[in-house]
Amino acid sequence: MDYLELSHKNTLMAQKIIDESRIVSLWQAVGAQVNLVGSLRIGVLSKHLDIDFHIYTPALDIAQSFAVMAQIALNHAVKKIEFVNLALTEECCFEWHICYEDNNGQLWQIDIIQIKSGSRYDGYFERVAETIKSKMSEDMKKTILQLKFETPDTLKIAGIEYYKAVIQDGITNFDDFLKWRSEHHFEGIIEW
Repeated sequence: MDYLELSHKNTLMAQKIIDESRIVSLWQAVGAQVNLVGSLRIGVLSKHLDIDFHIYTPALDIAQSFAVMAQIALNHAVKKIEFVNLALTEECCFEWHICYEDNNGQLWQIDIIQIKSGSRYDGYFERVAETIKSKMSEDMKKTILQLKFETPDTLKIAGIEYYKAVIQDGITNFDDFLKWRSEHHFEGIIEW
């Protein structure tokens, strides 16, 4: 199977969804800084159809956040939106999770994490993504995509687990990856 081609196809659809959803322009209209993070930014989007944004604002204004999300919800492709208030936690953020149906009937998860500028995780995940990209060879990229595509849909694995296993520890196949996971127990935010 050509995992690079499958990833490329999903990446093109993700870019189309970003344009159609108007997420970037709607958040920028209220002065937010919008950054793409996660597997799409790194270039290893696989079968888990997700798009991740970190949105930075000087304050976490719940009314403003809901107003922007209400504009996004006007799009008929938005099927569901969930909100999590983590403003008073170490993450200092609002989490928005959107279920978005593309024109092929496939459901995508769009995660928008609105983070207070200057808080602990301001820019952290963007720096991690750039570090991963700088250390990931083309062969590593192919291995990461293969592992992601081979992962059963019933198994939930954070993207950074694949990157750590392949880039840091040289894992090259799914059986070794599962063994690696059993030896590494992660909770919460996995740091690079």
